[in-house]
Amino acid sequence: MIPTLVRFEDVSFRYSGPMVLESVHLDINEGEFVGVVGPNAGGKSTLLKLMLGLLPPTRGKVSVAGRPPQQATRMMGYVPQYPAFGRDFPITVEQTVLLGRLGVTRWWGGWSRADRESIRNVMERTEIAPLARRQLGTLSGGQLQRVLLARALACEPALLLLDEPTANIDMRSESDIFDLLKELNRKMTIVVVSHDVGFISQYVTRVACLNRTLICCHPTYELDGRTIKQLYGDAVQMVGHSHD
Repeated sequence: MIPTLVRFEDVSFRYSGPMVLESVHLDINEGEFVGVVGPNAGGKSTLLKLMLGLLPPTRGKVSVAGRPPQQATRMMGYVPQYPAFGRDFPITVEQTVLLGRLGVTRWWGGWSRADRESIRNVMERTEIAPLARRQLGTLSGGQLQRVLLARALACEPALLLLDEPTANIDMRSESDIFDLLKELNRKMTIVVVSHDVGFISQYVTRVACLNRTLICCHPTYELDGRTIKQLYGDAVQMVGHSHD
Protein backbone atom coordinates (compact mmCIF):
# COMPACT_ATOMS: atom_id res chain seq x y z
CA MET A 1 0.00 0.00 0.00
CA ILE A 2 1.38 3.42 -1.00
CA PRO A 3 1.75 5.73 2.04
CA THR A 4 -0.27 8.93 2.26
CA LEU A 5 2.03 11.96 2.28
CA VAL A 6 -0.48 14.85 2.55
CA ARG A 7 -3.88 14.64 4.22
CA PHE A 8 -6.67 17.22 4.47
CA GLU A 9 -9.36 16.19 6.93
CA ASP A 10 -12.55 18.29 6.74
CA VAL A 11 -10.50 21.47 6.25
CA SER A 12 -12.10 24.89 6.01
CA PHE A 13 -10.39 28.27 5.92
CA ARG A 14 -11.33 31.95 5.91
CA TYR A 15 -9.21 35.09 5.98
CA SER A 16 -11.72 37.55 7.44
CA GLY A 17 -14.85 37.26 5.35
CA PRO A 18 -16.59 34.25 3.78
CA MET A 19 -15.00 30.80 3.65
CA VAL A 20 -12.29 30.48 1.02
CA LEU A 21 -12.15 26.69 1.47
CA GLU A 22 -14.92 24.57 2.93
CA SER A 23 -14.95 20.92 4.07
CA VAL A 24 -11.99 19.79 1.96
CA HIS A 25 -11.06 16.09 2.22
CA LEU A 26 -7.97 15.20 0.20
CA ASP A 27 -5.24 12.55 0.37
CA ILE A 28 -2.08 12.78 -1.73
CA ASN A 29 0.08 9.66 -1.82
CA GLU A 30 3.84 9.42 -2.09
CA GLY A 31 5.02 9.54 -5.69
CA GLU A 32 1.93 11.22 -7.14
CA PHE A 33 1.89 14.18 -9.51
CA VAL A 34 -1.30 16.07 -8.66
CA GLY A 35 -2.62 19.07 -10.56
CA VAL A 36 -4.93 21.48 -8.71
CA VAL A 37 -7.25 23.36 -11.07
CA GLY A 38 -10.19 25.68 -10.68
CA PRO A 39 -11.44 29.23 -11.24
CA ASN A 40 -9.77 32.37 -9.93
CA ALA A 41 -10.41 32.88 -6.20
CA GLY A 42 -11.36 29.21 -5.92
CA GLY A 43 -8.85 28.59 -3.11
CA LYS A 44 -5.98 26.94 -5.02
CA SER A 45 -3.14 29.07 -3.65
CA THR A 46 -4.66 28.90 -0.17
CA LEU A 47 -4.59 25.10 -0.39
CA LEU A 48 -0.83 25.19 -1.00
CA LYS A 49 -0.26 27.64 1.85
CA LEU A 50 -2.10 25.30 4.20
CA MET A 51 0.16 22.42 3.07
CA LEU A 52 3.20 24.60 3.73
CA GLY A 53 1.98 25.56 7.20
CA LEU A 54 1.91 29.25 6.26
CA LEU A 55 -1.78 29.38 7.25
CA PRO A 56 -3.59 27.49 10.02
CA PRO A 57 -6.92 25.91 9.05
CA THR A 58 -10.01 27.56 10.48
CA ARG A 59 -11.43 24.08 10.95
CA GLY A 60 -10.13 20.58 10.37
CA LYS A 61 -6.63 19.17 10.17
CA VAL A 62 -3.77 19.24 7.65
CA SER A 63 -0.87 16.81 7.98
CA VAL A 64 2.30 16.17 5.96
CA ALA A 65 4.03 12.84 6.52
CA GLY A 66 1.80 12.37 9.57
CA ARG A 67 2.93 15.62 11.19
CA PRO A 68 1.70 19.23 11.31
CA PRO A 69 3.04 21.04 8.22
CA GLN A 70 5.19 23.34 10.37
CA GLN A 71 7.16 20.28 11.49
CA ALA A 72 7.67 19.02 7.94
CA THR A 73 8.97 22.17 6.24
CA ARG A 74 12.43 20.71 5.58
CA MET A 75 10.94 18.07 3.31
CA MET A 76 9.05 20.60 1.16
CA GLY A 77 10.18 22.79 -1.72
CA TYR A 78 7.99 25.68 -2.90
CA VAL A 79 7.84 27.65 -6.15
CA PRO A 80 5.55 30.68 -5.70
CA GLN A 81 3.62 32.51 -8.36
CA TYR A 82 5.71 34.83 -10.54
CA PRO A 83 7.49 36.88 -7.85
CA ALA A 84 6.69 40.53 -7.32
CA PHE A 85 10.18 41.66 -6.29
CA GLY A 86 12.24 44.38 -7.91
CA ARG A 87 14.07 42.85 -10.83
CA ASP A 88 17.01 45.17 -10.13
CA PHE A 89 17.66 43.54 -6.73
CA PRO A 90 21.44 42.91 -6.67
CA ILE A 91 21.61 39.13 -6.41
CA THR A 92 22.98 36.53 -8.80
CA VAL A 93 21.41 33.29 -9.96
CA GLU A 94 23.87 31.23 -7.91
CA GLN A 95 23.18 33.26 -4.75
CA THR A 96 19.43 32.86 -5.25
CA VAL A 97 19.66 29.08 -5.59
CA LEU A 98 21.90 28.89 -2.50
CA LEU A 99 19.06 30.43 -0.47
CA GLY A 100 17.24 27.13 -0.93
CA ARG A 101 19.82 25.50 1.36
CA LEU A 102 18.77 27.63 4.34
CA GLY A 103 17.23 25.39 6.97
CA VAL A 104 19.01 22.25 5.78
CA THR A 105 22.60 23.34 6.30
CA ARG A 106 24.71 24.74 9.13
CA TRP A 107 23.85 28.26 10.28
CA TRP A 108 27.42 29.42 10.91
CA GLY A 109 30.60 29.72 8.87
CA GLY A 110 29.08 30.35 5.45
CA TRP A 111 28.11 27.86 2.76
CA SER A 112 29.77 24.45 2.96
CA ARG A 113 31.37 22.53 0.11
CA ALA A 114 28.39 20.15 0.24
CA ASP A 115 26.00 23.12 -0.20
CA ARG A 116 27.83 24.33 -3.28
CA GLU A 117 28.05 20.83 -4.74
CA SER A 118 24.32 20.34 -4.17
CA ILE A 119 23.30 23.55 -5.91
CA ARG A 120 25.75 22.92 -8.74
CA ASN A 121 23.98 19.63 -9.46
CA VAL A 122 20.56 21.28 -9.22
CA MET A 123 21.57 24.11 -11.55
CA GLU A 124 22.84 21.63 -14.12
CA ARG A 125 19.63 19.64 -13.92
CA THR A 126 17.49 22.75 -14.42
CA GLU A 127 19.84 23.94 -17.19
CA ILE A 128 20.77 27.25 -15.56
CA ALA A 129 24.42 26.52 -14.73
CA PRO A 130 25.66 28.89 -17.51
CA LEU A 131 23.63 31.67 -15.86
CA ALA A 132 25.28 31.33 -12.43
CA ARG A 133 26.89 34.80 -12.41
CA ARG A 134 24.00 36.60 -14.06
CA GLN A 135 21.90 39.10 -12.13
CA LEU A 136 18.23 38.15 -11.74
CA GLY A 137 17.18 41.35 -13.47
CA THR A 138 18.78 40.24 -16.73
CA LEU A 139 16.81 36.99 -17.03
CA SER A 140 13.83 36.17 -19.20
CA GLY A 141 10.60 34.93 -17.62
CA GLY A 142 11.37 31.31 -18.44
CA GLN A 143 14.93 31.57 -17.09
CA LEU A 144 13.67 33.13 -13.85
CA GLN A 145 11.16 30.33 -13.32
CA ARG A 146 13.94 27.78 -13.72
CA VAL A 147 15.97 29.65 -11.10
CA LEU A 148 13.04 29.57 -8.66
CA LEU A 149 12.55 25.88 -9.36
CA ALA A 150 16.25 25.25 -8.72
CA ARG A 151 16.01 27.15 -5.43
CA ALA A 152 13.10 24.92 -4.37
CA LEU A 153 15.03 21.78 -5.35
CA ALA A 154 18.16 22.87 -3.47
CA CYS A 155 16.71 21.61 -0.18
CA GLU A 156 16.31 18.13 -1.74
CA PRO A 157 12.55 17.96 -1.04
CA ALA A 158 10.34 14.90 -0.88
CA LEU A 159 7.35 17.13 -1.70
CA LEU A 160 7.50 19.87 -4.34
CA LEU A 161 4.72 22.48 -4.42
CA LEU A 162 4.32 24.89 -7.37
CA ASP A 163 1.82 27.73 -7.68
CA GLU A 164 1.13 28.43 -11.39
CA PRO A 165 4.82 28.14 -12.27
CA THR A 166 4.27 28.83 -15.98
CA ALA A 167 1.67 31.62 -15.82
CA ASN A 168 3.93 34.33 -17.28
CA ILE A 169 6.16 32.46 -19.71
CA ASP A 170 5.93 31.37 -23.33
CA MET A 171 4.51 28.03 -24.44
CA ARG A 172 7.86 26.42 -25.26
CA SER A 173 9.22 27.25 -21.79
CA GLU A 174 6.00 25.91 -20.27
CA SER A 175 6.47 22.55 -22.00
CA ASP A 176 10.16 22.42 -21.04
CA ILE A 177 9.38 23.02 -17.36
CA PHE A 178 6.63 20.41 -17.24
CA ASP A 179 8.85 17.90 -19.01
CA LEU A 180 11.39 18.48 -16.24
CA LEU A 181 8.70 18.13 -13.55
CA LYS A 182 7.64 14.82 -15.06
CA GLU A 183 11.21 13.61 -14.76
CA LEU A 184 11.53 14.91 -11.18
CA ASN A 185 8.33 13.06 -10.26
CA ARG A 186 10.30 9.81 -10.39
CA LYS A 187 11.95 10.82 -7.11
CA MET A 188 9.46 13.14 -5.40
CA THR A 189 5.78 13.91 -4.96
CA ILE A 190 4.62 16.99 -6.87
CA VAL A 191 1.57 19.22 -6.44
CA VAL A 192 1.09 21.98 -9.01
CA VAL A 193 -1.59 24.67 -9.22
CA SER A 194 -2.53 25.56 -12.78
CA HIS A 195 -5.29 27.27 -14.74
CA ASP A 196 -4.67 25.15 -17.85
CA VAL A 197 -6.62 21.90 -17.40
CA GLY A 198 -6.00 20.61 -20.89
CA PHE A 199 -2.25 21.14 -20.79
CA ILE A 200 -1.45 19.67 -17.36
CA SER A 201 -3.59 16.59 -18.05
CA GLN A 202 -0.72 15.38 -20.26
CA TYR A 203 1.60 15.26 -17.25
CA VAL A 204 -0.21 14.74 -13.95
CA THR A 205 -1.51 11.47 -12.54
CA ARG A 206 -4.55 13.05 -10.89
CA VAL A 207 -6.47 16.30 -11.16
CA ALA A 208 -8.00 17.92 -8.06
CA CYS A 209 -10.85 20.19 -9.11
CA LEU A 210 -11.25 22.94 -6.52
CA ASN A 211 -13.84 25.70 -6.27
CA ARG A 212 -14.00 26.55 -2.58
CA THR A 213 -14.73 22.89 -1.95
CA LEU A 214 -13.17 19.87 -3.64
CA ILE A 215 -15.39 18.98 -6.60
CA CYS A 216 -13.41 15.82 -7.36
CA CYS A 217 -9.92 14.36 -7.45
CA HIS A 218 -9.71 11.82 -10.27
CA PRO A 219 -7.16 10.36 -12.67
CA THR A 220 -6.93 12.54 -15.76
CA TYR A 221 -8.78 10.05 -17.97
CA GLU A 222 -11.88 10.43 -15.77
CA LEU A 223 -12.03 14.21 -16.21
CA ASP A 224 -15.01 15.00 -18.44
CA GLY A 225 -17.17 17.91 -19.58
CA ARG A 226 -19.70 17.46 -16.79
CA THR A 227 -16.99 17.82 -14.14
CA ILE A 228 -15.53 20.89 -15.86
CA LYS A 229 -18.97 22.50 -16.03
CA GLN A 230 -19.52 21.79 -12.33
CA LEU A 231 -16.12 23.28 -11.53
CA TYR A 232 -16.38 26.48 -13.57
CA GLY A 233 -20.15 26.88 -13.45
CA ASP A 234 -20.60 27.30 -17.18
CA ALA A 235 -20.64 25.37 -20.43
CA VAL A 236 -16.97 24.97 -21.31
CA GLN A 237 -14.88 22.53 -23.28
CA MET A 238 -11.61 20.89 -22.26
CA VAL A 239 -9.32 20.88 -25.28
CA GLY A 240 -6.23 18.68 -25.24
CA HIS A 241 -3.28 20.45 -26.86
CA SER A 242 0.48 20.33 -27.13
CA HIS A 243 3.21 22.89 -27.77
CA ASP A 244 5.23 21.04 -30.39
